[in-house]
Amino acid sequence: MFIAMNRFKVVKGEEAAFEAVWSSRKTRLDEMTGFLGFHLLKGPEKADHTLYSSHTSWASKEDFTAWTKSEQFRESHRNAGQPRETPMYLGHPEFEGFETVLSESNPRRPRQAAE
Repeated sequence: MFIAMNRFKVVKGEEAAFEAVWSSRKTRLDEMTGFLGFHLLKGPEKADHTLYSSHTSWASKEDFTAWTKSEQFRESHRNAGQPRETPMYLGHPEFEGFETVLSESNPRRPRQAAE
């Protein structure tokens, strides 16, 4: 499994706008081979920003790479980085990619349809 994450430092007061951008876009991730799941995570608040991370899980790094080269990727990111009256981020998103080397799951936990 491969996990792709982008970390965003969202300017204080822009959290609702940031979340609205993510919830209103059509990702087309479900059309991609190897796509396992997506989460938008809200992290700790600092004096000047709130940390967020987008988190996608893929069957393999090759599946993720195929996503980044796809028409679906270009379409879902078409409006990313558009100028705004007030900035939404501090700096640029920071990408982190991880290949799974060990994984455990709870065998007693019922699987959910979204997984």
